[in-house]
Amino acid sequence: MRNSDNVFHLAIPCADLDATKSFYVDQLGCALARRYDDRITLNFFGDQVVCHLAPDKIDPAPEMYPRHFGVTFKHREEYDALIERARANGIKFFGEPFIRFGGRKEEHHTFFLCDPSNNLLEFKYYNNPEMMY
Repeated sequence: MRNSDNVFHLAIPCADLDATKSFYVDQLGCALARRYDDRITLNFFGDQVVCHLAPDKIDPAPEMYPRHFGVTFKHREEYDALIERARANGIKFFGEPFIRFGGRKEEHHTFFLCDPSNNLLEFKYYNNPEMMY
């Protein structure tokens, strides 16, 4: 079970710390927690993402499945607001928003973004809140 006192941690590679900071902080709206010569630590929607400088570890041709990470929103307004923020800031979508599993109990709205280092981020909203997990 998730405990709100705990924070999920994810480490990902990045090719350029300045471009990565610009994407996550300036465009996506995450908070910069720390910056070092070889990494940045972000408050990514309440969890911790650390972007390690590793230009030799960048996926040149990312695919949605199986490797991506992101957020499942409880409130549709937050999901919609992030789409608008991404569009307003010129963030690269990895395909347009779509509905997955249409007409089924687990139907959800989803979209993917691609960061400057080709890490894919998925954001979702389930019509049925019981399906968030």
